[in-house]
Amino acid sequence: MSLIGKFATVGTATLGSRIFGFVRETLMAAAVGTGPVADAFNAAFRFPNTFRRLFAEGAFNSAFVPLFAKEIEANGMEGARRFSEEVFGVLFTVLLALTILMELSMPFIVRTVIAPGFLEDPVKFDNTVRLATIMFPYLACMSLAAMMGGMLNSLHRYFAAAIAPVFLNIILIGVLALAWWKNYDPLQVGFALSWGVMVAGLVQLAIVWIAVRNAGMRIGLRRPRLTKNVQRLLVLALPAAITGGITQINLLINTNIASAGEGVISSLAYADRIYQLPLGVVGIAVATVLLPELARALRGGHMVEAGSLQNRSVEFVLFLTLPAAAALLVMAEPIVRFLYERGNFSPSATITVAQILGIYGLGLPAFVLIKAFIPGFFAREDTRTPMIFAAISVVVNVSLALTLFPRLGGPGIAIAEITAGWVNAALLFGMLLWRGHWQVDIPLLTRIPRLLLASALMAGFVHYALTYLSFELSSASSIFVRAGTIMALVFAAMLVYFVLAFASGGADIGMVKRAIRKRGKKSVETEAG
Repeated sequence: MSLIGKFATVGTATLGSRIFGFVRETLMAAAVGTGPVADAFNAAFRFPNTFRRLFAEGAFNSAFVPLFAKEIEANGMEGARRFSEEVFGVLFTVLLALTILMELSMPFIVRTVIAPGFLEDPVKFDNTVRLATIMFPYLACMSLAAMMGGMLNSLHRYFAAAIAPVFLNIILIGVLALAWWKNYDPLQVGFALSWGVMVAGLVQLAIVWIAVRNAGMRIGLRRPRLTKNVQRLLVLALPAAITGGITQINLLINTNIASAGEGVISSLAYADRIYQLPLGVVGIAVATVLLPELARALRGGHMVEAGSLQNRSVEFVLFLTLPAAAALLVMAEPIVRFLYERGNFSPSATITVAQILGIYGLGLPAFVLIKAFIPGFFAREDTRTPMIFAAISVVVNVSLALTLFPRLGGPGIAIAEITAGWVNAALLFGMLLWRGHWQVDIPLLTRIPRLLLASALMAGFVHYALTYLSFELSSASSIFVRAGTIMALVFAAMLVYFVLAFASGGADIGMVKRAIRKRGKKSVETEAG
């Protein structure tokens, strides 16, 4: 399967999860709006979700995958299985201890880390503590699932790990449907959703565990021991966790800052859900596929293939994210109005969330490029350098958020996030170039300005189209008229962009596919000769 084919496999599964996520957020917006229960639930859910990204996806998809792949090559499947059992024993023990500690400390954590601004509202504070206590074990389930997902990715079995997250959204949609049927009040909805998150963690863990067994890996529970392999993993995992979860670190810090404003946390969460669609589909697909593929090429000494993988990945993400960023910038308000504005979600909330979403759009290419650049470090077992750059971007984010939030509210926090993202992306790319780990690719350099031009022209087309479709996209129109209008506008924008991109030479899918196969074959032949 070609590189783009692998991207498509993971991206399709992630797209399914994101679509269900839209349905979930639409129902949740109608049920709780941007009120105190929405703030409490989103703040409480942010905490285990942040740890999941830091210690699960960040650490194991970045540090565990190269070591697991190396173990397969050195000692075969049996050696890889022993290594996995060693890691599983340590991970399970640490997660159990962490879960117990966090559950006992939850009031202190909410008061100092998650949402200190909630102290002024004792009811909201108490609800946040209770909801976070229910949801925190989700971390343990997802951390173990992430480890098994890394194993599946190293075995080139991408689908199960990519499709598992969809069940979180399916379960929560079921919970919200039940809440609507039973006419729950907002607080009852919040507690029902929290228990749904806990159940979803168990379901996702079961899915990847079954997939790992079907792949020929039967993992038993061993007594935790710090073997040489586990020690090496821990050395790599700590900076990798920080680096891979930098977006989540910034979001957690911003949640802390935003807790001082009414409805800001939930507004950021609703905007984040929309822009996570292109970020998740493209970014997760590239990060998931590129790391094991790049690690394999580097271990085999196939430097030409490694360079081609990196450049084609960047070409792929820019081809898809630049128009998505332009569309979010100009279409934010009608999108938010269509998805959320009903029930307890007011027109004023639409304006706030749309402002945040438009700003997030400007940072979309940066966050996806970060996922394409980081494998260039992790595949070489360098997790320290990206960690340093991640720390710098955190400083940028916190400084700007503290400065802009009192003046601009939620949009100020969004500006801080995207600025930190672009700083991180620039530092990663600059270091890859300086070390000679990124080969300058003339086709890529010539296509980037053409893709930018195509995206800008598409944005201009959409902007002028919106002036003629203002009534059809307003809340005065029926939901069916708005849905049809948005779909027609999106398809028209896609047509304009693709025509401009291909006509200008900014994109050539056929050439990309041939280049990947040709360069991969050439590198093998060159190294063999």
